Amino acid sequence: MNVYEIVFSPTGGTMKAADMVAQTLADAVTLVDLSDSKKDFRSVALNKGDVAVIAVPSYGGRVPATAVARLAKLRGNDTRAVVMAVYGNRAYEDTLLELQDTAAEAGFAVIAAIAAVAEHSIAHQFATGRPDAQDQQQLETFAQSIKEKLASGELSMPHVPGNRPYKTSSVSMVPKATKACVSCGLCAQKCPVQAIDRLHPQNVDKKACISCMRCVAICPHHARRLHPIMQAAAGLALKKACAQRKEAELFI
Repeated sequence: MNVYEIVFSPTGGTMKAADMVAQTLADAVTLVDLSDSKKDFRSVALNKGDVAVIAVPSYGGRVPATAVARLAKLRGNDTRAVVMAVYGNRAYEDTLLELQDTAAEAGFAVIAAIAAVAEHSIAHQFATGRPDAQDQQQLETFAQSIKEKLASGELSMPHVPGNRPYKTSSVSMVPKATKACVSCGLCAQKCPVQAIDRLHPQNVDKKACISCMRCVAICPHHARRLHPIMQAAAGLALKKACAQRKEAELFI
């Protein structure tokens, strides 16, 4: 049994949570990075005997449109799949349902679903350091339950929360370069949607930007950020919804 980890994780939190599940299912895992703008995802074909862990972050209660488009190009070929929605301790709303639908349309047989929490990618004061040791224990326990279902041969699709049609979501917070930028080009190279000019990284295509915050997370000079007032406003808006710790959930 080959295990594939199919992940869209611009800032690393979703990958960390997915690793905890995938590496419990198997020692060796093959990564398919949905944030790689250069990859031809139509070339990715899995086999019926394989297992896929498909993980995305929740952006405003939805699967990032970029991840939907790239996942749709894969050839699932009835591969058994675990779908994961990873959110910043606010709410995942329609994300898990949309991900399950997208995976099924791409030919995957979804047999389990997980909602997990990672540090908020914009308001870092929420779910700081998560997934943590408590999350890891919980996610590894979930993976053991999934292993048992895989061994049984049962292929039933879980019932997950969410609504169709999916909610309308619009997240538009575009980070800018500061004076500390040395034009190294790393942000442009790693941007999932190529929204940053390679020669002049101070220039950003605001319509293309998906507010994923990868450029902020990976800049070696800490030279990209949101406007402080905008970031503070986001923190205030999220404070009530994010105040209490939320735990991971398994649907199987």
